[in-house]
Order: sequence, then structure tokens, then C-alpha cells
Amino acid sequence: MIEVKALQKRFKLTKAHQQKGKSTDVRERDGYFHSVQDVSFTCNRGEVLGLLGPNGAGKTTTLRMLSTALKPDNGEIHINGQDVVAKPLIGRKAIGFLSGSTGLYGRLSAKENVEYFAKLHGLKGRALKARCDELFEVLDMGSFLDKRAEHLSTGMKQKANIARAVVHQPDVVVLDEPTTGLDIMTTQTVINFIRDLKNQGTPVIFSTHHLDEVALLCDRICVIDRGVSCFDDSVENFKVKGQSQELNQAFMNLLQGDTYV
Repeated sequence: MIEVKALQKRFKLTKAHQQKGKSTDVRERDGYFHSVQDVSFTCNRGEVLGLLGPNGAGKTTTLRMLSTALKPDNGEIHINGQDVVAKPLIGRKAIGFLSGSTGLYGRLSAKENVEYFAKLHGLKGRALKARCDELFEVLDMGSFLDKRAEHLSTGMKQKANIARAVVHQPDVVVLDEPTTGLDIMTTQTVINFIRDLKNQGTPVIFSTHHLDEVALLCDRICVIDRGVSCFDDSVENFKVKGQSQELNQAFMNLLQGDTYV
């Protein structure tokens, strides 16, 4: 499981930005932009957590802290009881992370890319082949395994990126908008893969703007708004708090009201 408690992260504003005058964003103060002010949530074994929030809410900064690319100014991140803020190397081994900036080496084939990252995680020999073959089948990658990454379609690249992110069988998987820009068939493959992770007991944190995907996949929802986690509970309680059985409307109601919990 993963437990996130009271994360905070701020960034120093440039002098040029400060000289523009008073900002309407309440997170700009004292010469800093407080991107994440107080974010907490939990995702247990076999759960999918939908991470929601408007653009600029602090989701990406939160996810970068989970990946250990950014160190929190304050707060805690524990994976199976291990403090990954204090021990980032453990965090990198424990987390499979896919973001919009996750990339492939263009001159390598899809297969070579996945195998390369498997080797970086210490896989070799029969174990490496077995794990890669499993992912290639589950993600339906057989038709383009030998194509160079620079010639792959968006959907093909995303499948290869997912494979490289989870090839080391991480304890937690973090997916940042994994279906953006994908066609219907590739989106369904990704959705089925997330379901497989859930069935295997792997906690999945799934950032998305598509609430229909949340309805299909998620057990819990965390909403971040203005750098604060304003909701962290079950999907059913999200509907109750948002006063609607429709997730889109519940989301809007929760952000517009004073129902932060």
C-alpha cells in the first residue's frame, strides 16, 4: 500500500514574475508559489485510486514527488511501511511511474526499449525474457515489437511506455493520464491492463480527466484543488459529498461548494 501524508512543495518565483504585480492566485505569497500545500491520500492493495483535479491544481507536482523526481518540502510518502522520502532509491524500485514525459529511445525497437529498462532493474536471462514476453502479450505489442520507437504510433508508444514502467513488477503503479490521445482500441487495452494490476493486488494511482474511466476502474477518489486534497474516500462517498450520482456533476459540486474533508 501507499500512504501520502500532508505533502507540501513550493517554488521560488522569479523577480520578473513578482514585479508584474499582485496575483489572483492565493498560492503565490512570500515570493513563492505553493504548488502543493496539503495533500494526503491512501491506496491499499488491489485498489485503484482516481486522482482528480482541475488544471494547475497540483496533481503533476504531487505525482513527481511520488516518483522521487521532486523532494517534498514537508510531508511523508510510505510504501509498504518504507519511508521513500528518506530513502528515494527504495521508492524508485517500488514505484512504476508513467507520465506524459516518459519517453523511449527512438533508435531502439519497442522490444529493445522494454528489455533495456528491465536490465536497468536487474532482470536478466530467463526471468527477463519471461517478464517481457508476458507484457508484450498482455499489452498486445506483437505486431510492432521490432519497429524502431521513432516510427511508432502514439498508441504503440504508450503501450511500450507502460511496459517499461512496470517491467520490474513494482509494488505501486502511478499512471498520469495514460489514455490521453489514444484510440478506442488502445484505450481499452490500457483499461484492461489496469484491471489486471488490480486483480494482482497492485495499488494503482490513476490520474485522469475522464470520469467515465474513473467509474470503470476506481475504488477510491482523491481530489486536489489549489494544492489541497479536498476529498479522499470511496467512489460512493464521492457521489454523496458531491450530491450527484453522476461523477462529472459530483466533481463540479464538490469544487464549487465548501465540502472539503
